[in-house]
Amino acid sequence: MAGKVELTGMVDVATRTVTAAVLRPTTKAVDASVLLARTVTPELMRPGWVDALRMSRSVLPHRRLLSLDERLEHAAARPVIVPEMIVCDHGNAFMSRNFLASCRFLQIDLQPAHKGSPFEKGHIEKTLGSVSTLFTQFLPGFTGRSTEHRGRNLDKEPLWSLLELQELLDEWIVAHWQNRPHDGLRDPATPGRSFTPNEKYAALVEACGYVPVALSGDDYVELLPTCWRAVNDYGIKIKRRTYDSPALAGLRRQHSGVREKKGLWEIHHDPYDVARIWVRNHHAGTGWIEATWKHLHRVPVPFGELAWDHAAQGLPEATEAEIADAVAALLTKAHAGPDQPARPKRSARDKRVAARTRSAGSLAPPPAAPPPSAVADASPDEPGEDTEPLAEVIPLGLFNPLEDPWRRT
Repeated sequence: MAGKVELTGMVDVATRTVTAAVLRPTTKAVDASVLLARTVTPELMRPGWVDALRMSRSVLPHRRLLSLDERLEHAAARPVIVPEMIVCDHGNAFMSRNFLASCRFLQIDLQPAHKGSPFEKGHIEKTLGSVSTLFTQFLPGFTGRSTEHRGRNLDKEPLWSLLELQELLDEWIVAHWQNRPHDGLRDPATPGRSFTPNEKYAALVEACGYVPVALSGDDYVELLPTCWRAVNDYGIKIKRRTYDSPALAGLRRQHSGVREKKGLWEIHHDPYDVARIWVRNHHAGTGWIEATWKHLHRVPVPFGELAWDHAAQGLPEATEAEIADAVAALLTKAHAGPDQPARPKRSARDKRVAARTRSAGSLAPPPAAPPPSAVADASPDEPGEDTEPLAEVIPLGLFNPLEDPWRRT
């Protein structure tokens, strides 16, 4: 199914580096936390990427950084930047408790911009506009900001899937954006030269140094959304889904010790993967207990809460197993692609009528030509009262993103 997606990104002001960018149908609180996680972790090389995109082949000081951070051994040429302060708008994703908790966990200051003041975060606004002109307009199905930038036959073009589009965006950031000279990156000693984001980062590392921030698996769980539930005999219930694990045996029907939450247990979950959840072990003080979904075997394809909620709305009184089967059917249908509308079955009488109509149309005489007198009476020197001169039709040119509008050579 074709549709529009939302781009959420994070830009480093000092180097103009796009530290992370995610594409989602609708931006959720977990997407903002994913931005933080991807910002402080290296961008690893993907299958199919050329070796020229490796950090070891770039202007970044890879050998010196590798001695400090072993994760950079197979990293792509995108700097790892730990932000000190994040300036954002008042969107629900950035004002959520999950994103605020993620910033506190990573010791990052959050500074929301004033409402109605987009100039206070003009760097990200300008960068998103550059992504539109330098990357998005070359994609099939690009609608543009107005009708004059819209292509022809958009509904007939093959479109990229969301996962494929995310892969293309990540590769474009490493290959093009990080190596493109930026007019805002200049040095007082050489004001006539503009630097690339990677070159500016390499210069700043010499002055400020590099401090790696290693995120473990438990740290990633800390960045996920949080909810509080009771651990019952059958397990944990979240949105009509039941999760259980043998490791929860000692926690069933027990008080967590958190009086502010009335004895409930802290649960972290991924909205894009309902297969498992993580329960904080308050009795042990540290550690997580992973619990899996009871009906995971019914759905072999991973899916998120969006597909679950869509199926649950159609089956309000259905059981958990029936909703799981409905989601499996929904994903199977989505993978198969849209069906062509079936032609209505015609009866024998309909076929006979259609055949007779075609044969009768081929035998119909051509329309009669106008009489010569009518042509002779129409003189160009004496136009009729109702006739007006036709205006010249000037066709508009089609938008071509590969064409240079300034005709530069």
